[in-house]
Amino acid sequence: MSTLSYRTAGESHGKALLTLVEGLPAGVPLDSAFIDNELRRRQGGYGRGGRQKIETDRAEFLTGVRLGKSIGAPIMMLIPNKDSRLDDLKATPPLHRPRPGHADLAGSIKWLTTDCRETLERASARETAARVAAGGLARCFLRAFGIEVFGFVRTVGEATAKVDVTEDNWRDLVAKRDASEVYCPDPEADAAMREFINQQKMAKDTAGGVVETHVFGCPVGIGSCMTWDGRLDGRIAAAVMGIQAFKGVEIGLGFETARRPGSQVHDEIFYDKTKRDTPGLGFARGSNNAGGLEGGMTNGMPVVVRGAMKPISTLGKPLRSIDLNTREPSEAGWERSDISAISAASCVMENVIAFEIARAMLEKFGGDSLAETKQNYDMFLRAARELPVSRDA
Repeated sequence: MSTLSYRTAGESHGKALLTLVEGLPAGVPLDSAFIDNELRRRQGGYGRGGRQKIETDRAEFLTGVRLGKSIGAPIMMLIPNKDSRLDDLKATPPLHRPRPGHADLAGSIKWLTTDCRETLERASARETAARVAAGGLARCFLRAFGIEVFGFVRTVGEATAKVDVTEDNWRDLVAKRDASEVYCPDPEADAAMREFINQQKMAKDTAGGVVETHVFGCPVGIGSCMTWDGRLDGRIAAAVMGIQAFKGVEIGLGFETARRPGSQVHDEIFYDKTKRDTPGLGFARGSNNAGGLEGGMTNGMPVVVRGAMKPISTLGKPLRSIDLNTREPSEAGWERSDISAISAASCVMENVIAFEIARAMLEKFGGDSLAETKQNYDMFLRAARELPVSRDA
């Protein structure tokens, strides 16, 4: 069995986006309606631009699937672009005035061109649709183990959602999030977020924010402390920072841990034998400041991650820049864009984290088929419940 991985291909205004997923075991039921709904959620949210009215994203399975299940082969998914005009120079002309905050300038110099379009078409956040499709596929696998993922918008401007997410209430919060245009489960904060985004629209400016993801049902011990690149917290952080426009990530209390004494940071350990049959094996904590990860491994508590997305780089009132052909001062270029994509960002972060969790699960439990992976998973849980094992046994 190969390591679970994915690659994406495609440009913002190319013919399509492609996602290639390798290493998914055979026999995983693939919920196309769920994956397409995640793609729909990525297109939604308050402050989105005109592009989302053109596209209707759906994933078409081209390979690796038979009768609605994976067969163990590489899975290729296609997401067509309706707005496909990459070679139409009237619709997508060369861009010589790089936008501050975008990949335009660095990419143009890297690839020795003064046409920023050759960078921006691939650097565009349109590519995240392909990553959401990969995450949706991974979540079909995780469901077989009772692992679920929930994400939402925590902060926009000065407005912060005042909700405590728990294993008991998160499903109710999903309904509230889905009823919100900003994907925020706190109605009061939702209204303030929309007002802030409106203010930026009137000012021809843009808005970012903070998004949060919770993963429920992870067993103890996925990830590893034995190698630096095996640490699951580091891998999750890399996946989140790899999302376009993300500039920060924290797990659990994150940066707040640096401000508190240890007695107010570390989560005390308890044992509840009535929960011995859960993935946490009966081990409980008085808090979850670690965000479900200690030593690079899951500890049985929900995994909690927050990511900070900067405001979008294309402004209605352009910032100062230069013309790459003349080196003369100029206003930055303008591309059709959003005022805020923070709602979409919450959906993308949910799905890239889900993929890393699925990858770590398969590294731990292996298996060429879902049945074999589940057998290995159940065997591990049985062995863990029997600790301590006598050294003389």
